[in-house]
Amino acid sequence: MSGLAADCQDAPAGEPAARGVGGWAGGAGAGEPGPRVPLECPRPGGIALGAAGAGVDLLGGRPGGIAVPGAVAGVDQHGDLPGNRDHTREINKQVDIGTGRKECDTTGTATNDGYAEARFTLDVSHRLGALLEAEGARVRLTHDADRPFGPCIDERARIGNEAKADAVVSVHADGSAVGNRGFHVILPAGVEGGGADTSKIVKSSADLGARIAEHFARTTGSAPSNYIGGNTGLDTRDDLGGLNLSTVPKVFVECGNMRDPKDAALLTAARWRQKAAQGLADGITSYLKG
Repeated sequence: MSGLAADCQDAPAGEPAARGVGGWAGGAGAGEPGPRVPLECPRPGGIALGAAGAGVDLLGGRPGGIAVPGAVAGVDQHGDLPGNRDHTREINKQVDIGTGRKECDTTGTATNDGYAEARFTLDVSHRLGALLEAEGARVRLTHDADRPFGPCIDERARIGNEAKADAVVSVHADGSAVGNRGFHVILPAGVEGGGADTSKIVKSSADLGARIAEHFARTTGSAPSNYIGGNTGLDTRDDLGGLNLSTVPKVFVECGNMRDPKDAALLTAARWRQKAAQGLADGITSYLKG
């Protein structure tokens, strides 16, 4: 499926992963390296990799606003690098997010069995990158588990801005209470102040987010969140630096709740992660094609 080997798609989440292009990836972690672990899936060839840290933002360019071929697509994997725990001074540094100040980075969540959000987001991002490249997009990761900590939330926003991306998607998994289930897409609110001005991207980001929510639900079979967004699968926030500081259309996607056993069973299944990547890719390409 989508250029990924069948054994990669079917590999149990807890088993050693396949080696990616160029060797092994370090363990990843949320804001957005510790022991190096093998990737669960091969990294699709041709993805241009940016500096990696905690989190996955997808940077996508829409040439002429018409088609995907030639578009720049980027992915930001959320879910703190394990090394963040060894760099508390650096990740606790306050950065300007427009509506105030916030820590540079945080730690990510995990399932009760220890499957880390960072591992989930990196795997889904590699799958997503392969699907977008098949559509003709150029893909860039904000990190590929190749840094000791970070990058900070403001740096991750700058990566998308400097790429002049037409779409940015940050891949996440939530850490809420048991019984809270489903996905939701976080949209930027209207923010103006400090280093932030989202006035030019609020409408386009809402379009991007709505398309992703529709396709994600259809492809994965997952329902919109039953605890955020009023069952719409959409939530608007003004307290996230990754959104506030973006000058290109951008959304966050919480693919499910890692702390709920039923959602965790989906997030740890390779087949479902492929569906998640496909749902994200379909929503993104729908947006890029206008």
